[in-house]
Amino acid sequence: MEANVLIIEKLENGELKTIDERTWNTTMLAMMEHANFLLVGGKEYEMIEGRLDVENQKLEVLVLPINKAIE
Repeated sequence: MEANVLIIEKLENGELKTIDERTWNTTMLAMMEHANFLLVGGKEYEMIEGRLDVENQKLEVLVLPINKAIE
């Protein structure tokens, strides 16, 4: 099983920006259950919530940059 996953960063002004989109396999999806943080493009992000877009068959993961998540 595979799923299309979008990583979406919440910017300081409240806007949302897609920073990554790729197909994840079952292993990657299962590992997400055990992680609170992820790395994209060398930057660390905290995973805040997920949303399943049924219409477009995508999993959207909302993240905050780790330096902003701590503040």
